[in-house]
Amino acid sequence: MERQVDLTDKVAIVTGASRGIGRDTALALARAGAHVVVAARSTSESPSRLPGTIEDTARQVEALGRRALAIPTDITKDEQVQYLVERTLQEFGRIDILVNNAAVNSPSVFAELPLRRWDLVMNVNLRGTVLCTHLVLPHMLRQGSGHIINLSSYMAIGRVKGALAYSVSKMAVEKFTEGLGWELAGTGVAVNCLRIEMDLASEGWTFLNPDVDVSTWEKPELAARCILWLLGQPPQYTGQVVMIRELQALGVVPRE
Repeated sequence: MERQVDLTDKVAIVTGASRGIGRDTALALARAGAHVVVAARSTSESPSRLPGTIEDTARQVEALGRRALAIPTDITKDEQVQYLVERTLQEFGRIDILVNNAAVNSPSVFAELPLRRWDLVMNVNLRGTVLCTHLVLPHMLRQGSGHIINLSSYMAIGRVKGALAYSVSKMAVEKFTEGLGWELAGTGVAVNCLRIEMDLASEGWTFLNPDVDVSTWEKPELAARCILWLLGQPPQYTGQVVMIRELQALGVVPRE
């Protein structure tokens, strides 16, 4: 049975929160009582061609009665992530939750993929996750508590033509999660990973693929529910890679 998680007055940072899983996670956290720092590159002043901005998400968080802070952030830039962490601490005084959601793909078979595109995928998906974690972790350790949630994909273990860079980056995120979870055991800080093993009908995907019928696909909200479940686990539950179907089979997250 799905149970409600109480995150009253917890402070969460969500990267890639202008749309899709990030946006839905930010709103799920707010419904559970958390204040949310919304981080992404898409802003009202510099919008993406895809729908959604950090200001849009922040307004929706505030409409739920929680505080929101929208911070433009490119997670490949050390100084921008440093500012994200410092500004969050200045505004809220603590960081309880980090959701490393931001990711990119550059579809191409390896032989035709420019190395700069390979580097971009690694810099966002892997190094960006590592960077955000590295800068947030000391504050969580001083608190003696915190949850870090990383996002992965079925491509981490599957083979999809044209997605090798993405697959490698997500497998690395999973190994990073497992290793860091082992290192953090007993500190009160947990790090876990949600592997999304199905296609989700996010706004970005449907915008880029308007002719594809996604009527039977799961919604990004399902991933957000799984993230809430992970946040409801004790800190001893750490270093785990969890799949949505597993949680549905256990009945802790409902089937859509």
